[in-house]
Amino acid sequence: MSEYQAFVVELNGNVAHVQINRPEKINAMNAAFWSEIIEIFQWVEDTDAVRAVVLSGNGKHFSSGIDLMLLASVANEFGKDVGRNARLLRRKILELQASFNAVDNCRKPVLAAIQGYCIGGAIDLISACDMRYAAEGAQFSIKEIDIGMAADVGTLQRLPRIIGDGMLRELAYTGRQFGAEEARSIGLVNRVYADQDSLLAGVMEIAHEIAAKSPIAVTGTKAMISYMRDHTVNDGLEYVATWNSAMLQSNDLRVAIAAHMSKQKPEFVD
Repeated sequence: MSEYQAFVVELNGNVAHVQINRPEKINAMNAAFWSEIIEIFQWVEDTDAVRAVVLSGNGKHFSSGIDLMLLASVANEFGKDVGRNARLLRRKILELQASFNAVDNCRKPVLAAIQGYCIGGAIDLISACDMRYAAEGAQFSIKEIDIGMAADVGTLQRLPRIIGDGMLRELAYTGRQFGAEEARSIGLVNRVYADQDSLLAGVMEIAHEIAAKSPIAVTGTKAMISYMRDHTVNDGLEYVATWNSAMLQSNDLRVAIAAHMSKQKPEFVD
């Protein structure tokens, strides 16, 4: 694994721990963050030993969102022509979207462990994860409305499928802050833990439980769930029939059935 400016990455068994590592800047997302996260999740894709990912933030806070210095640097590139400025901005926005698309499109499950602030771009990031968990005291806000813009790297596209249309509209229009228990009640997070230590331990336990399953079965399950965001039930049934016509021939099926019959823990190859 490479050394990163904005992250620390560790492989614990079959679980990759990807930690945003700018605690002195409240884990704000600088230029290095946006390029490195693509590189990291490409490594996750290419490394069969990785079966699940835990995404967390070092220090007291998960992330305060996009680094405002990065926004200022883009503004400094503006010229006098509106059309060319628009083209520049569009290209930059698409680049930022690609960073979180890398998380969303990862074929391995990604679990977010959230403490402290989770604001603005951090909401976009956790929206791209499979599951989200929080420590008591975590604070969330779709903050973009308060700086005069619409969120543009995934929150408004992904969150309606997670928390519902009406609740998303309230939170996006007002930008109000809400806590861990409300986040759990609306379905944004699955579970709330007493503190940061128990949060990370609990999420790691879930990730290791997933990693112990057949990687062929986990990948297939994620692919089917993701496919259903944009397709009909009949489309999904057709797709899973085609998918499993190949994947049910995997040796993992025989290993799992044999382990179940003998009441033993199955061991799957990467």
